[in-house]
Amino acid sequence: MPTPPAILVEDDAFPRMLKAFLDPTAAPQYLAALADFFAHDLPDFAGWLANLRAQAGPLYPADVRPVPDQEALHAQLADATVVVTESLEIGERQLALAPKLKVVQKYGAMLRGIDVAACKARGVTVLPLRRRANISCAEHALMLMLALSKQLHRLHGRISFEQLRSAGYDPKMFDSGLTPGSGWPRARDLSILYGTTLGIIGFGEIGREIAVRAHAFGMRVLCTQRTPMTAAEQREWHVTYCDRDTLLANSDWVCVQLPSNAHTQNYLDHAQFALMKPGARLINVSRAQVMNRDALLAALRSGRLGGFALDPLYEEPGRADDELLQFNNVILTPHVAAMPRHNALEDFRDLVRGVAQAVRSQILQ
Repeated sequence: MPTPPAILVEDDAFPRMLKAFLDPTAAPQYLAALADFFAHDLPDFAGWLANLRAQAGPLYPADVRPVPDQEALHAQLADATVVVTESLEIGERQLALAPKLKVVQKYGAMLRGIDVAACKARGVTVLPLRRRANISCAEHALMLMLALSKQLHRLHGRISFEQLRSAGYDPKMFDSGLTPGSGWPRARDLSILYGTTLGIIGFGEIGREIAVRAHAFGMRVLCTQRTPMTAAEQREWHVTYCDRDTLLANSDWVCVQLPSNAHTQNYLDHAQFALMKPGARLINVSRAQVMNRDALLAALRSGRLGGFALDPLYEEPGRADDELLQFNNVILTPHVAAMPRHNALEDFRDLVRGVAQAVRSQILQ
Protein backbone atom coordinates (compact mmCIF):
# COMPACT_ATOMS: atom_id res chain seq x y z
CA MET A 1 0.00 0.00 0.00
CA PRO A 2 1.64 3.31 -1.07
CA THR A 3 2.10 6.02 1.52
CA PRO A 4 -0.61 8.70 1.19
CA PRO A 5 0.76 12.06 0.02
CA ALA A 6 1.24 14.63 2.77
CA ILE A 7 -0.75 17.81 2.07
CA LEU A 8 -0.06 20.76 4.35
CA VAL A 9 -3.02 23.14 4.46
CA GLU A 10 -3.14 26.56 6.08
CA ASP A 11 -5.45 26.19 9.07
CA ASP A 12 -8.08 28.70 8.01
CA ALA A 13 -11.84 28.11 7.85
CA PHE A 14 -12.09 27.20 4.16
CA PRO A 15 -8.69 25.69 3.18
CA ARG A 16 -8.77 23.24 6.10
CA MET A 17 -11.91 21.68 4.62
CA LEU A 18 -9.51 19.68 2.47
CA LYS A 19 -8.95 17.56 5.59
CA ALA A 20 -12.55 16.36 5.35
CA PHE A 21 -12.51 16.08 1.58
CA LEU A 22 -9.27 14.14 1.03
CA ASP A 23 -8.28 12.54 4.35
CA PRO A 24 -10.28 9.41 5.34
CA THR A 25 -9.22 9.90 8.98
CA ALA A 26 -11.23 13.13 9.27
CA ALA A 27 -13.54 13.10 12.30
CA PRO A 28 -17.15 12.09 11.54
CA GLN A 29 -18.46 15.15 13.40
CA TYR A 30 -16.42 17.38 11.05
CA LEU A 31 -18.01 15.73 8.01
CA ALA A 32 -21.44 16.14 9.61
CA ALA A 33 -20.79 19.83 10.32
CA LEU A 34 -19.75 20.43 6.70
CA ALA A 35 -22.80 18.54 5.41
CA ASP A 36 -24.93 20.97 7.43
CA PHE A 37 -22.84 23.96 6.27
CA PHE A 38 -23.52 23.15 2.61
CA ALA A 39 -27.00 21.65 3.00
CA HIS A 40 -29.14 24.59 1.81
CA ASP A 41 -27.34 24.60 -1.55
CA LEU A 42 -26.14 20.98 -1.66
CA PRO A 43 -28.57 18.44 -0.14
CA ASP A 44 -26.46 15.48 -1.27
CA PHE A 45 -23.11 16.33 0.32
CA ALA A 46 -22.13 12.65 0.52
CA GLY A 47 -22.64 12.22 -3.21
CA TRP A 48 -20.67 15.37 -4.01
CA LEU A 49 -17.83 14.22 -1.75
CA ALA A 50 -17.69 10.77 -3.36
CA ASN A 51 -17.53 12.39 -6.80
CA LEU A 52 -14.74 14.76 -5.72
CA ARG A 53 -12.69 11.89 -4.30
CA ALA A 54 -13.16 9.92 -7.52
CA GLN A 55 -11.62 12.85 -9.42
CA ALA A 56 -8.79 13.39 -6.94
CA GLY A 57 -6.50 10.69 -8.41
CA PRO A 58 -3.23 10.63 -6.43
CA LEU A 59 -4.66 13.05 -3.82
CA TYR A 60 -7.08 10.53 -2.30
CA PRO A 61 -6.50 9.14 0.19
CA ALA A 62 -4.15 11.80 1.55
CA ASP A 63 -2.60 12.74 4.85
CA VAL A 64 -3.96 16.28 5.19
CA ARG A 65 -2.37 18.32 7.97
CA PRO A 66 -3.71 21.76 8.88
CA VAL A 67 -0.85 24.07 9.93
CA PRO A 68 -1.69 27.20 11.95
CA ASP A 69 1.41 29.31 11.33
CA GLN A 70 4.78 29.60 9.63
CA GLU A 71 6.64 27.72 12.36
CA ALA A 72 4.26 24.76 12.17
CA LEU A 73 4.64 24.75 8.38
CA HIS A 74 8.43 24.56 8.70
CA ALA A 75 8.19 21.67 11.15
CA GLN A 76 6.28 19.48 8.68
CA LEU A 77 7.74 20.37 5.29
CA ALA A 78 10.19 17.46 5.19
CA ASP A 79 7.69 14.97 3.74
CA ALA A 80 5.18 17.36 2.18
CA THR A 81 4.02 16.70 -1.38
CA VAL A 82 1.62 19.66 -1.59
CA VAL A 83 1.25 22.93 0.31
CA VAL A 84 -2.01 24.87 0.19
CA THR A 85 -1.46 28.40 1.47
CA GLU A 86 -3.55 31.51 1.87
CA SER A 87 -1.06 33.74 3.70
CA LEU A 88 1.85 31.49 4.70
CA GLU A 89 5.09 32.23 2.86
CA ILE A 90 6.88 29.87 0.49
CA GLY A 91 10.38 30.88 -0.54
CA GLU A 92 13.90 29.52 -0.71
CA ARG A 93 14.03 28.81 3.03
CA GLN A 94 10.84 26.75 2.90
CA LEU A 95 11.85 24.98 -0.31
CA ALA A 96 15.12 23.91 1.29
CA LEU A 97 13.09 22.17 4.00
CA ALA A 98 10.80 20.41 1.49
CA PRO A 99 12.72 17.96 -0.73
CA LYS A 100 9.53 16.10 -1.77
CA LEU A 101 7.42 19.16 -2.54
CA LYS A 102 5.76 19.05 -5.95
CA VAL A 103 2.97 21.68 -5.84
CA VAL A 104 2.26 24.94 -4.05
CA GLN A 105 -1.41 25.86 -4.34
CA LYS A 106 -2.36 29.43 -3.45
CA TYR A 107 -5.89 29.68 -2.09
CA GLY A 108 -6.41 32.85 -4.07
CA ALA A 109 -5.31 34.54 -7.29
CA MET A 110 -2.60 36.80 -5.84
CA LEU A 111 0.73 35.00 -5.48
CA ARG A 112 2.01 37.43 -2.85
CA GLY A 113 4.22 35.58 -0.37
CA ILE A 114 5.25 32.88 -2.85
CA ASP A 115 8.65 33.07 -4.55
CA VAL A 116 7.52 31.84 -7.95
CA ALA A 117 11.01 32.00 -9.48
CA ALA A 118 12.52 29.92 -6.66
CA CYS A 119 9.74 27.35 -7.01
CA LYS A 120 10.28 27.13 -10.75
CA ALA A 121 14.01 26.63 -10.25
CA ARG A 122 13.23 23.73 -7.91
CA GLY A 123 10.68 22.21 -10.29
CA VAL A 124 7.79 22.98 -7.96
CA THR A 125 4.52 23.92 -9.69
CA VAL A 126 2.74 27.03 -8.38
CA LEU A 127 -1.01 27.23 -8.92
CA PRO A 128 -3.32 30.23 -8.31
CA LEU A 129 -7.06 30.00 -7.71
CA ARG A 130 -9.41 32.80 -8.66
CA ARG A 131 -12.05 32.18 -6.04
CA ARG A 132 -15.71 32.46 -6.96
CA ALA A 133 -16.55 33.58 -3.42
CA ASN A 134 -14.35 36.66 -3.92
CA ILE A 135 -16.03 37.37 -7.24
CA SER A 136 -19.42 37.01 -5.56
CA CYS A 137 -18.41 39.48 -2.83
CA ALA A 138 -17.35 41.98 -5.50
CA GLU A 139 -20.67 41.53 -7.29
CA HIS A 140 -22.48 42.05 -3.98
CA ALA A 141 -20.55 45.26 -3.36
CA LEU A 142 -21.51 46.60 -6.80
CA MET A 143 -25.10 45.51 -6.24
CA LEU A 144 -25.22 47.48 -2.97
CA MET A 145 -23.77 50.52 -4.71
CA LEU A 146 -26.34 50.30 -7.49
CA ALA A 147 -29.17 49.76 -5.00
CA LEU A 148 -28.21 52.86 -3.03
CA SER A 149 -27.63 54.85 -6.20
CA LYS A 150 -31.07 53.95 -7.59
CA GLN A 151 -32.80 53.79 -4.17
CA LEU A 152 -33.91 50.28 -5.05
CA HIS A 153 -34.46 49.37 -1.40
CA ARG A 154 -37.01 52.22 -1.09
CA LEU A 155 -38.67 51.99 -4.51
CA HIS A 156 -38.98 48.20 -4.84
CA GLY A 157 -42.65 47.18 -4.96
CA ARG A 158 -43.89 50.75 -4.50
CA ILE A 159 -45.79 51.27 -7.72
CA SER A 160 -48.94 53.11 -6.64
CA PHE A 161 -49.33 56.72 -5.53
CA GLU A 162 -50.33 55.52 -2.08
CA GLN A 163 -47.29 53.29 -1.68
CA LEU A 164 -44.91 55.97 -2.90
CA ARG A 165 -46.40 58.63 -0.63
CA SER A 166 -46.08 56.30 2.35
CA ALA A 167 -42.36 56.05 1.55
CA GLY A 168 -41.96 59.83 1.52
CA TYR A 169 -42.22 60.48 -2.21
CA ASP A 170 -44.52 62.97 -3.94
CA PRO A 171 -45.62 61.24 -7.15
CA LYS A 172 -47.52 63.05 -9.87
CA MET A 173 -48.01 62.27 -13.54
CA PHE A 174 -46.57 64.60 -16.17
CA ASP A 175 -48.34 66.18 -19.10
CA SER A 176 -47.81 63.29 -21.49
CA GLY A 177 -48.77 65.44 -24.42
CA LEU A 178 -45.85 67.79 -23.83
CA THR A 179 -43.21 65.82 -21.88
CA PRO A 180 -41.82 62.32 -21.64
CA GLY A 181 -43.53 60.13 -19.05
CA SER A 182 -40.60 58.65 -17.15
CA GLY A 183 -39.89 59.66 -13.56
CA TRP A 184 -43.47 60.30 -12.41
CA PRO A 185 -42.65 58.95 -8.89
CA ARG A 186 -40.47 62.10 -8.63
CA ALA A 187 -37.84 60.26 -6.60
CA ARG A 188 -35.11 62.68 -5.62
CA ASP A 189 -31.40 61.95 -5.17
CA LEU A 190 -31.13 59.14 -7.72
CA SER A 191 -27.65 58.89 -9.22
CA ILE A 192 -25.41 56.88 -11.53
CA LEU A 193 -22.03 55.29 -10.91
CA TYR A 194 -20.52 56.49 -14.18
CA GLY A 195 -18.11 59.37 -13.70
CA THR A 196 -17.97 59.07 -9.91
CA THR A 197 -14.92 58.17 -7.82
CA LEU A 198 -14.67 54.94 -5.87
CA GLY A 199 -12.07 54.61 -3.12
CA ILE A 200 -11.10 51.04 -2.17
CA ILE A 201 -9.41 50.60 1.20
CA GLY A 202 -7.54 47.29 1.10
CA PHE A 203 -6.57 46.16 -2.38
CA GLY A 204 -6.52 42.41 -1.88
CA GLU A 205 -8.38 39.67 -3.73
CA ILE A 206 -11.86 41.17 -3.32
CA GLY A 207 -10.67 44.77 -3.67
CA ARG A 208 -9.21 43.95 -7.06
CA GLU A 209 -12.36 42.18 -8.20
CA ILE A 210 -14.35 45.28 -7.21
CA ALA A 211 -11.93 47.55 -9.10
CA VAL A 212 -12.34 45.55 -12.32
CA ARG A 213 -16.11 45.96 -12.16
CA ALA A 214 -16.02 49.61 -11.16
CA HIS A 215 -13.76 50.39 -14.11
CA ALA A 216 -16.27 48.69 -16.41
CA PHE A 217 -18.94 51.04 -15.01
CA GLY A 218 -16.83 54.04 -15.97
CA MET A 219 -15.80 54.94 -12.44
CA ARG A 220 -12.49 56.47 -11.42
CA VAL A 221 -10.89 54.17 -8.85
CA LEU A 222 -8.59 55.19 -6.01
CA CYS A 223 -7.04 52.60 -3.74
CA THR A 224 -4.88 52.35 -0.67
CA GLN A 225 -3.08 49.50 1.05
CA ARG A 226 -0.09 48.96 3.34
CA THR A 227 2.31 48.42 0.43
CA PRO A 228 2.51 51.23 -2.17
CA MET A 229 1.67 50.14 -5.70
CA THR A 230 4.00 50.54 -8.64
CA ALA A 231 3.01 52.58 -11.68
CA ALA A 232 2.74 49.34 -13.67
CA GLU A 233 0.35 47.82 -11.13
CA GLN A 234 -1.81 50.92 -11.17
CA ARG A 235 -2.03 50.78 -14.98
CA GLU A 236 -2.83 47.07 -14.87
CA TRP A 237 -5.78 47.55 -12.51
CA HIS A 238 -6.86 50.99 -13.79
CA VAL A 239 -6.47 52.53 -10.33
CA THR A 240 -4.65 55.42 -8.69
CA TYR A 241 -2.79 54.66 -5.48
CA CYS A 242 -2.95 57.22 -2.66
CA ASP A 243 -2.91 57.42 1.13
CA ARG A 244 -6.05 56.81 3.15
CA ASP A 245 -6.82 60.43 3.98
CA THR A 246 -6.55 61.52 0.36
CA LEU A 247 -8.81 58.67 -0.66
CA LEU A 248 -11.45 59.59 1.94
CA ALA A 249 -11.45 63.25 0.94
CA ASN A 250 -11.88 62.56 -2.79
CA SER A 251 -14.17 59.54 -3.04
CA ASP A 252 -17.89 59.62 -3.80
CA TRP A 253 -18.01 55.97 -2.78
CA VAL A 254 -15.76 54.29 -0.22
CA CYS A 255 -15.46 50.51 -0.14
CA VAL A 256 -13.55 49.12 2.83
CA GLN A 257 -12.08 45.66 2.29
CA LEU A 258 -10.07 44.80 5.40
CA PRO A 259 -9.92 41.73 7.65
CA SER A 260 -10.90 42.14 11.28
CA ASN A 261 -7.85 42.01 13.53
CA ALA A 262 -6.03 44.06 16.17
CA HIS A 263 -4.57 46.37 13.50
CA THR A 264 -7.86 47.09 11.71
CA GLN A 265 -10.25 47.37 14.66
CA ASN A 266 -12.01 50.77 14.39
CA TYR A 267 -9.86 51.62 11.36
CA LEU A 268 -12.57 54.09 10.40
CA ASP A 269 -13.28 56.19 13.50
CA HIS A 270 -14.72 59.67 14.11
CA ALA A 271 -11.62 61.34 12.64
CA GLN A 272 -11.81 59.35 9.41
CA PHE A 273 -15.54 59.91 8.93
CA ALA A 274 -14.88 63.65 9.35
CA LEU A 275 -12.40 63.47 6.47
CA MET A 276 -14.87 61.87 4.08
CA LYS A 277 -16.32 63.89 1.26
CA PRO A 278 -19.74 65.22 2.38
CA GLY A 279 -22.48 62.97 1.00
CA ALA A 280 -20.10 60.10 0.21
CA ARG A 281 -21.50 56.60 0.54
CA LEU A 282 -19.79 53.73 2.33
CA ILE A 283 -19.88 50.04 1.35
CA ASN A 284 -18.46 47.22 3.47
CA VAL A 285 -18.52 43.55 2.45
CA SER A 286 -15.57 42.59 4.64
CA ARG A 287 -15.98 42.98 8.43
CA ALA A 288 -18.12 45.48 10.34
CA GLN A 289 -15.60 45.77 13.17
CA VAL A 290 -13.20 47.81 11.02
CA MET A 291 -15.69 50.69 11.42
CA ASN A 292 -16.38 52.24 14.80
CA ARG A 293 -20.13 51.79 15.19
CA ASP A 294 -20.69 54.99 17.20
CA ALA A 295 -18.76 57.01 14.63
CA LEU A 296 -20.75 55.41 11.81
CA LEU A 297 -24.08 56.24 13.47
CA ALA A 298 -22.95 59.81 14.13
CA ALA A 299 -21.98 60.27 10.47
CA LEU A 300 -25.37 58.97 9.36
CA ARG A 301 -27.29 61.15 11.82
CA SER A 302 -25.39 64.27 10.77
CA GLY A 303 -25.96 63.59 7.09
CA ARG A 304 -22.24 63.69 6.31
CA LEU A 305 -22.50 60.07 5.21
CA GLY A 306 -24.87 59.95 2.26
CA GLY A 307 -25.53 56.22 2.41
CA PHE A 308 -24.26 52.98 3.88
CA ALA A 309 -24.44 49.28 3.05
CA LEU A 310 -23.07 46.37 5.07
CA ASP A 311 -22.59 42.62 4.82
CA PRO A 312 -21.79 40.96 7.26
CA LEU A 313 -23.32 42.58 10.34
CA TYR A 314 -21.90 43.82 13.64
CA GLU A 315 -23.53 40.86 15.40
CA GLU A 316 -24.92 37.62 14.04
CA PRO A 317 -27.78 37.02 13.96
CA GLY A 318 -28.77 40.65 13.72
CA ARG A 319 -31.51 42.39 15.72
CA ALA A 320 -34.78 43.67 14.28
CA ASP A 321 -34.39 46.82 16.39
CA ASP A 322 -30.89 47.64 15.10
CA GLU A 323 -30.67 51.45 14.95
CA LEU A 324 -29.06 51.22 11.51
CA LEU A 325 -32.38 50.00 10.12
CA GLN A 326 -34.00 53.33 11.00
CA PHE A 327 -32.12 55.17 8.25
CA ASN A 328 -33.68 55.18 4.78
CA ASN A 329 -30.23 55.36 3.17
CA VAL A 330 -28.91 52.16 4.77
CA ILE A 331 -28.97 48.63 3.37
CA LEU A 332 -28.06 45.63 5.57
CA THR A 333 -27.77 42.05 4.30
CA PRO A 334 -27.19 39.05 6.60
CA HIS A 335 -23.74 37.70 5.62
CA VAL A 336 -24.66 36.43 2.16
CA ALA A 337 -22.17 38.26 -0.08
CA ALA A 338 -20.06 35.17 -0.81
CA MET A 339 -23.05 32.94 -1.51
CA PRO A 340 -24.13 30.55 -2.89
CA ARG A 341 -22.19 27.67 -1.33
CA HIS A 342 -21.63 26.33 -4.83
CA ASN A 343 -18.95 29.02 -5.15
CA ALA A 344 -16.77 27.27 -2.58
CA LEU A 345 -17.67 23.81 -3.83
CA GLU A 346 -16.66 24.67 -7.40
CA ASP A 347 -13.47 26.29 -6.11
CA PHE A 348 -12.52 23.11 -4.26
CA ARG A 349 -13.34 20.99 -7.29
CA ASP A 350 -11.04 23.13 -9.46
CA LEU A 351 -8.34 23.11 -6.80
CA VAL A 352 -8.35 19.33 -6.40
CA ARG A 353 -8.39 18.71 -10.15
CA GLY A 354 -5.58 21.19 -10.77
CA VAL A 355 -3.33 19.90 -8.01
CA ALA A 356 -3.99 16.27 -8.99
CA GLN A 357 -3.02 17.01 -12.59
CA ALA A 358 0.15 18.81 -11.50
CA VAL A 359 1.15 15.96 -9.18
CA ARG A 360 0.58 13.41 -11.95
CA SER A 361 2.74 15.47 -14.31
CA GLN A 362 5.52 15.67 -11.72
CA ILE A 363 5.41 11.92 -11.16
CA LEU A 364 5.66 11.21 -14.90
CA GLN A 365 8.70 13.45 -15.36
